[in-house]
Amino acid sequence: MSIGEASMEGDRATARDWVGLAVIALPCMLYTMDLTILNLAIPVISRELMPTASQLLWIVDIYGFFVAGALLVMGTLGDRIGRRRLLLIGATSFGLISILAAFAANAPMLIAARALLGLAGATLAPSTLSLISSMFRSSRQRTFAVSIWIASFSFGAALGPVVGGVILDHFSWRALFVVPVPIMLLLLAVGPKLLPEHRNMQAGRLDVASAALSVAAVLPVIFGIKTFAEGGDAVLAAVAIIAGLGCGYLFARRQLTIAEPLLDLRLFRRLEISAVLGLNILDFFLIFGIVLMTSQYMQLVLGLKPLQAGLWSLPDGLGFVVGSLLTSSLLRLMRPALVLGLGLAFGAIGLFTMTQVGGPDSLYVLIVGTTVFSIGLAPCAAIIADLVVGASPVERAGAASALNETSSEFGGATGIALLGSLVTFIYRANLHATLPRGIDEASGVLALRGIGSAVEVADGLGASGDGLLAAAQSAYVDAMRTSLSCAAVIAVIAAIAAVSLFWNRKAE
Repeated sequence: MSIGEASMEGDRATARDWVGLAVIALPCMLYTMDLTILNLAIPVISRELMPTASQLLWIVDIYGFFVAGALLVMGTLGDRIGRRRLLLIGATSFGLISILAAFAANAPMLIAARALLGLAGATLAPSTLSLISSMFRSSRQRTFAVSIWIASFSFGAALGPVVGGVILDHFSWRALFVVPVPIMLLLLAVGPKLLPEHRNMQAGRLDVASAALSVAAVLPVIFGIKTFAEGGDAVLAAVAIIAGLGCGYLFARRQLTIAEPLLDLRLFRRLEISAVLGLNILDFFLIFGIVLMTSQYMQLVLGLKPLQAGLWSLPDGLGFVVGSLLTSSLLRLMRPALVLGLGLAFGAIGLFTMTQVGGPDSLYVLIVGTTVFSIGLAPCAAIIADLVVGASPVERAGAASALNETSSEFGGATGIALLGSLVTFIYRANLHATLPRGIDEASGVLALRGIGSAVEVADGLGASGDGLLAAAQSAYVDAMRTSLSCAAVIAVIAAIAAVSLFWNRKAE
């Protein structure tokens, strides 16, 4: 009898299942560690590779978009070939591509490597979450296991800045991409012994055309938004957006006409599923949307070194861990709708707190705001993941997990892209109006690319660059405040919607 079969004979998970959960936490921790490490390195990468503002955003979020585009494929593949096997294949690929990324010579090469990492990373989340659904059949145990799963992501996010700060203080940013290798080697060593294998022999075939259309629907739209925000060719931006929307239409039409769709759109006829996934998109839109802003603010406006910024990011990451682990206890005290609503409201308070940066106590204001925000939104992510997985049959757990993760990644990457583009747009407008006299045209053009480029230009101008630096930092702070205010309003609206839509649902 296999481990998976043993754990499914009754409602209670075995000791091996709980040890397996700890193994599952490894790639989850790595997943967000890799993302937060890179965010911390953005100023260093900006100085060395000199990317445009658009390229900089692509370096950060193309990973998330390629993950989102490939998740549905990987979820179905895991159901077919085995979730443990897919996880181990993904771990091997992730480690090898990480080494490739470390040798990127310019921004386009780094973007390409990050895209490949996204494809490999797409195997991790659906494999791990679907394994949890196979190992933990008791609803209470599954809720706690999913909370641990979310907490492992949060712990990786908290650990990433510290590890990244130490590395950046002593080595090149390229060393950051070597970090995943030993973790993946550990997973490959213990995974086959501790994780059960589970597959659905009747799983549908993979539809490559649908996978290509899903990616083609997302990337051009975001490219168009970024191009417009950076002040690029408006015609090119419009064509890209229209092309992406056209691919999205073709994708949806194909799913409704083929026998075995990559994404069964009939699921969205159920208001509960649509509402859960929509709320998940908003949740991760907010979570990831502020990461890039706060990282750049600490280093490029407050002047913190990478290690200092990493250490000051710890309360934020630990807040997510605490919030995730509180989920089960909160659900025993109140309805899921109240937990979701209060969590999003708490998140809005944190965002409004962050809008008060700019004074002498800006660092402390930022830390309090990000910590409150993270404690509030963490239970929302855990509850949503549990709702999606718990409502799906075991044989389709991979596809269901992929759908949950697709919405998470799409929301997170869209948050980075849209809020990042909003910051860039407002920053450009503010700085263009306040550029000091005496700044040559070439330096002004570079400074308008983004706060990272402005700091680099100001350093090269010596004493005459002080005025440019002050103007750029002021423009960025104003842009950041406006974007955080918009995010806070979105959180309030989402809180009201969550309470209204899920009020009749009771905790299991």
